[in-house]
Amino acid sequence: MSAWTQTVTAKVLGIGVLALLMTIPLLQVSGLVHERQLLRETAIAQIAQGWGGAQVLGGPVLTVPTLHQATVADNQPPQWRAGSESILADTLTTDVALAVQTRRYGIYDAPVFVATVKLDGSFRAEDLAQFKQASNVQWQGSKAELRLPIGDLRGLQEVGELRINGKPARFDSSADRLGPWSNVVVPIDLDALGNQPIHVEISLKLAGTESLQLLPLARSTDVTMRAPWRDPSFVGAALPLEHQLDAKGFSAHWHLLDLNRSYGQHWTDGGDGMDKSLQASTFGVQLYQPVDVYQRNERAGKYGLLFIAMTFVAFFLFEVLKRLRVHPVQYLLVGAALATFYVVLLALSEQIGFGAAYAAAAAAVVLIIGGYATAVLRARRAGLLLGGVIALIYAMLYGLIAAEQYALLIGALVLLVMVALMMYLTRRIDWYAYVPMTSEPAVPPPAPPAAIMVQP
Repeated sequence: MSAWTQTVTAKVLGIGVLALLMTIPLLQVSGLVHERQLLRETAIAQIAQGWGGAQVLGGPVLTVPTLHQATVADNQPPQWRAGSESILADTLTTDVALAVQTRRYGIYDAPVFVATVKLDGSFRAEDLAQFKQASNVQWQGSKAELRLPIGDLRGLQEVGELRINGKPARFDSSADRLGPWSNVVVPIDLDALGNQPIHVEISLKLAGTESLQLLPLARSTDVTMRAPWRDPSFVGAALPLEHQLDAKGFSAHWHLLDLNRSYGQHWTDGGDGMDKSLQASTFGVQLYQPVDVYQRNERAGKYGLLFIAMTFVAFFLFEVLKRLRVHPVQYLLVGAALATFYVVLLALSEQIGFGAAYAAAAAAVVLIIGGYATAVLRARRAGLLLGGVIALIYAMLYGLIAAEQYALLIGALVLLVMVALMMYLTRRIDWYAYVPMTSEPAVPPPAPPAAIMVQP
């Protein structure tokens, strides 16, 4: 064995290789987190299957069947092809009140809701006449329909009221779709209405899971929403103009114009890109769960290699400064304990919540490594000090996880301080010196015996 392999520098390089080897179990833990997250998503899908999934709700859309003459060869009889055109309301007012509860499937839970919705929409007679005149196809006004797009029809629990120009009507199911969404429809005879506007009033109850989004299907769309949920996440193409949050829940108000979206008041169905434009215009709320254990476990795992390296550095400093010797296998055992922390954290956080799970897993690892260091370093004080250092490291890690928006800044400052501290503590180390071959603490030589004074 060469003399260089016994130097402090070789020892540092060996510790670095061991730290890199610990990325293998860390990657396995990361894969386990994703696997458990997929299991949670499967559980939520099971809840949604019997309750209703993430919901999307539009406003009443007037769909008019059309006939147009197709181009044919010479001396061939004319051929007529069917199509349809969609017309949006001039104004649409939507009032939504959410009743929220939590449903469980196994160890997993998800927020579900029942939305009590009131829709009030109006179509201008001038718009209908203008669109009919501008169209180059023949309208079949007697076969028109009012369609209401709904994301998941399984969640439609009740239609309390449906009135068209003050007269009661009834929805029917339909195989036709508006973009990716299903429809309930009611037939309407435009020819019989003549030049009258159309006023639609709808009240219904719609159940869903985790999120409710709406479509701005009017020239002017007003939406008011309220729910007893303290952590709403407003998502989609538009944020509310105003919202209030308090201990009882939230309320929000949106106002959108036709100028705020990428499609107009009237279009021919089946056009390219219409589905994408409709999907891009959705807006609403997601019932955010702030205690997302998998997101926090994933964030904790991202700092795993850094904190394993910091623990190895602490062991190395004790080894060099106290003139001891720690075997590579002992470093690996310490690294295994540190990697096990993430498995224990994941398993406990699914049962008792992330905060309590983190405290329990960190305390267990600190006790194990502190006790092991006491035996390896043959010094109780060194074991207690090293356990305290690891406890401080886990406290910093929890601060990084909790500080969502400032995690990068705090992590950079902590790393800078640790590098500076390591440089300060190792400033007097001779990196070419040999590693001591004993695992016993250095013992000073005994003092020479005192001289015996003889009285004359």
